[in-house]
Amino acid sequence: MHRERPGTLPASLITRALLVGVAAMLSLGATAARASAQTDYYNTDRGRPVQIEDAYATERYAVELKLAPVRAEWVPDGPFTWGVEPEIAYGLLPRTHIEIGVPVLFADAGRGSRQSGVAGLELSLMHNFNTETRSLPALGLRTDVLVPVGKFAPEQTYASFTGMITRTFPSMRVHANGQYTIGEEPSLLVLSPSSVSRQQPVFSQRAADAAIGTAEVSRWLAGIAVDKTFPLSSFLLTADLFARQPIIASEDVEVFAGAGFRLQTSPNVALDFGGGRELNGDDQAWHVTFGLAYAFGLRGLMPGAGR
Repeated sequence: MHRERPGTLPASLITRALLVGVAAMLSLGATAARASAQTDYYNTDRGRPVQIEDAYATERYAVELKLAPVRAEWVPDGPFTWGVEPEIAYGLLPRTHIEIGVPVLFADAGRGSRQSGVAGLELSLMHNFNTETRSLPALGLRTDVLVPVGKFAPEQTYASFTGMITRTFPSMRVHANGQYTIGEEPSLLVLSPSSVSRQQPVFSQRAADAAIGTAEVSRWLAGIAVDKTFPLSSFLLTADLFARQPIIASEDVEVFAGAGFRLQTSPNVALDFGGGRELNGDDQAWHVTFGLAYAFGLRGLMPGAGR
């Protein structure tokens, strides 16, 4: 059984979204050469622009506002959903950050109707155990808790644990991620009074709404990514390949490939743009992502700031 996505996406809307994203990147890219040497473009995050990330946390005392991380997903001539997940991360301790995000989903429900709603409250804690050495790669661990808040949220809390490895070579960096999620498989099916005699299970409206959010929860996920940086332009190219088992055990393992780039446009602002496709299954859905992050330091919390 493969997860379903509601609604359809007109081809003209896809074209307009891609053109707007590319135009924004090109216009802002003209200022990249004047940007100060920064590192935000270099530290890749989950979903910005690909799923597989590096093993490094937000710097201590730094605040990163992820203002516009947008993801759109569609099946050609079929269903479409898109969402935005504003997040804030704070470097709480050396090589350790905390993060909070609120994913919001928008979906065409068919026949001209649309649905939107919050898909949970996500709390994260990430720790980078070490920087790279000649013999040891960088190692990181992140814990995520997805709390059932909102119309599209799963009906229970899920906790995920993700291990990350980063190794730098002269020509590129290589990252490997492995994730496992703790939580029971959702019981989304109920029987309507009219279907009891026929023993035909149907979705209640609440269960159908929750299923949209639950579709993005993985029992496990594993993948690899490579990236290439261009420091003089504050620019990074990346690509990844990963597999995931949906939280519903009866669904098949899904395999995805993606690529994208990150661009530092000013000392505080970094942009990213990416896309990818599901490589197996019946749907073989496409997706595009666009993100904007603003990073700054809390000077009052820095050692010696008040002296």
